[in-house]
This record gives sequence, C-alpha cells and structure tokens, in this order.
Amino acid sequence: MSGSGSKSGKSKFGNTTGGRGGAGTRGMHVRVKKKAGTIKETSRRWLERHLNDPYVQQSKADGYRSRAAYKLIEINERYNILKKGQKIIDLGAAPGGWSQIAAKIVGSNDEQPHVVGIDYLDVDPLPGVALLKMDFLDDEAPNAIMSALGDEPDLVISDMAAPTTGHRRTDHLRTAHLCEVAAHFAVSVLKPGGHFLTKTFQGGTENDLLTMLKQNFRSVHHVKPPASRAESVELYLLARDFKGRKEDDSEE
Repeated sequence: MSGSGSKSGKSKFGNTTGGRGGAGTRGMHVRVKKKAGTIKETSRRWLERHLNDPYVQQSKADGYRSRAAYKLIEINERYNILKKGQKIIDLGAAPGGWSQIAAKIVGSNDEQPHVVGIDYLDVDPLPGVALLKMDFLDDEAPNAIMSALGDEPDLVISDMAAPTTGHRRTDHLRTAHLCEVAAHFAVSVLKPGGHFLTKTFQGGTENDLLTMLKQNFRSVHHVKPPASRAESVELYLLARDFKGRKEDDSEE
C-alpha cells in the first residue's frame, strides 16, 4: 500500500530529480540575514530553506505556479493517472500548480476547458482552466463545480490543507476532514474507471475512509513523491479505477 519515489532523472516537464535544481542553481545558497526585531528565527529559517529549495528554484525556471507542481508530475510519472482528453477537478487549487500541470497534459483550452479548479483564495487566470473562487465546503460548491465542468470527471485531485493553527493535532484533524469530504465528493461524481488523489498526513488517514475507498476503487495507495519534503508529514492517498456507483435500491 505504501509507495515512495518515481522515475528519477529529467521528466518531460523539467528536472524532477530530488536534491537537484535546474541549470544555474547548483552551488548557490541564499542567506537571510537576521535583523533584530524584524523577523522571528523560525520564520528566518523557513524563508532561507524555501529560497534554497531546488524545487522552488526549478519551478521558477519552468514557469510553474509552485513547487507543488512537481508532486503531481512525479505521481503521474509513476501511476499514469493523467491522460489526453480527460476532465479534471482540482480542489483547493491555489496558487494553481496542479491545475497548470493537469491542463497541459490533458490538452485543455480556454474554448473548452477540461480542468475546473476551486479555492476560496484568489488564483490568477490559467490557460485551459475554469477557476471558481469559493470554499469547497460551501453547500453550493459541488453543483457549481459540476456545472463548470459539464460532465463527470475522470480524475479528482486535492492538495487541500486546512490553515494551520500551530496545534499539530488540531491541524491534523482539520486536514483529515478535508480529505474525507473530498473523497466522498469524488465517489459521488467520478466516471467509472476514474481516479482520486488527495493530500493526507502520515498516520492520519482514518480507517473508515480507507475502507470506503477500498470498497469503491480497485486499488488504494499511499504515495510520498520526492518533491514532498522528507521532514514533512504530508502524504498522498491515491485511489485508482473507480468501480462506479451502485443504483439506489429505493428506485427499484
């Protein structure tokens, strides 16, 4: 059930080999100077790590919205879940890295967008992506998503995480809730044979959710792509080959 890594080397979307950036990034190191009263030490360390992250540097070189784009690239290189002509729903799309990759691979365009992204944060326009600014947890969100897409999706992806409170257990539970809501949404809208990919946390996937996914999909995997920082507790849950919805017994 567990998985980590993907094909090493240079992908068709750029160098995704863990630990190395693109051309011109090797040997460079940005230091963030500590100025009294201006920045906390923990914030300074985070900023310095972020600025020196090879995936951050490569995402700028490749023109991607975020380093998270490489997580989807690496997962797709391993499991081949994105294909030309598919229809995709991206939950928690900001800043747009996953939608950007999905639109490129499936061949989406502005005339007939095959990718719908939703987030309560602003997302700058992306070619081939219909963007909805609203909270996925709003009651109106599912209908708005499906109306924008115009068809059942082949893939539902979610990189959603709840805003952090600083209390690890609380943050864990809030993101686990988003994962569960996304999973039930995916089961309610996917085409037979479709896939569902969501962020979760190591040790944080509830047994009831795993059971539900195993009942509805032919395989379920935990994935830790190389672009996910080793020290991060984030993990991705991939459910493949949706079996399809059973007819409601009340209609018989």
